[in-house]
Amino acid sequence: MNVRIIADSTADVSKETREKITVIPLNLYFGDEEYQDGISLTYQEFYEKLVEYDDLPHTSQANPATFTSFFEDVKEKDETAVLITLASTLSGTYQSAVIAAEDYEDRIYVVDSKNATIGSGILVELAVRLAEAGMSAKEIAEKLEEERNRVCLMGIVDTLEYLKRGGRISKAAAMAGDMLGIKPVLRIQDGEIVVLGKARGSKKSNNLLVTEIEKAGGVDFDKPVMLAYSGLSDILLQKYVEDSRSLWEGHTDELKQACIGSVIGTHLGPGAVAVAFFSKNS
Repeated sequence: MNVRIIADSTADVSKETREKITVIPLNLYFGDEEYQDGISLTYQEFYEKLVEYDDLPHTSQANPATFTSFFEDVKEKDETAVLITLASTLSGTYQSAVIAAEDYEDRIYVVDSKNATIGSGILVELAVRLAEAGMSAKEIAEKLEEERNRVCLMGIVDTLEYLKRGGRISKAAAMAGDMLGIKPVLRIQDGEIVVLGKARGSKKSNNLLVTEIEKAGGVDFDKPVMLAYSGLSDILLQKYVEDSRSLWEGHTDELKQACIGSVIGTHLGPGAVAVAFFSKNS
C-alpha cells in the first residue's frame, strides 16, 4: 500500500521534497483579505505586504473539515498517510488533525513535530526518505516520534519586534534585544521560543549561532539538514553559510535551503536566518 507524506504549510522543505508530498495550506489574513499560505499569496508577495502594512496579518489553524477532505482522498486511493504538523504548543492545527483522523484508524497517522518551519521540515524530509525505503506509515510515524526530540531549530532574527507584536515574547525582552544593534539567537525548545544569547552585528551573531550548534551536540549529517531565511533576499543566509563554513565542509555536499513561509514569517519578520538539524546527542 502506498504511503503518502502530508504536511501543513508551516513546514518549510526543499523544492524537491515539496514535489513528493501533499501540503495542506493554512490561512493568512491581511485585514479582510484572506490568502492560502504559499498558494494564493507567494512568499515574495507576503514579505512585501508585511513591511507595507502597519498591523501584523493574522493566521488561522486548519480545522478538522479541512483535514478530512485530504484524508478522504487518501482513503479513495487506498493509501495510508503520515501527517506532520506544526507544534501543538504553537497552534491548534495538530489537535484539529487528530480529531479528523479518528475516523481513519490504521490509515492516517498524525505526528506533532514539536517544531516549526524547517524544524518540522527536516522531519518531513526524513519521512520521505523512510517512505522511499519501504517503511509502513505506522513505522514512519513511530520513527518520527522517536527522532523529533533530537531536532534542533536555531536562528538569528534581525529584530524581536515581530515576535513582540505577535505576543510570542515580552516587551521587555524585545527592547533588550533591539538595543544597540543586538541580534538575538533563538531556539525552539519543546515548542517554545527561547533566547539562547545575543551578539552585536551579523559576524558575531553568526559565530554565536555556530557555538550554540556545537553546544547542542553537533550536527548528525546522516540525517536531513536545512537552512532558511525570511524576507525578499537570502543575502544574510549566504553570509551565514560563509561565516560557518567550518561546520559544513567535508561533511555534506549539499545544504538544502528554503524561504520561511508566511505563517511563521509573520512572527519572525524579514532578515531571519535559521538552521535545522538532528543533534548527535540522543
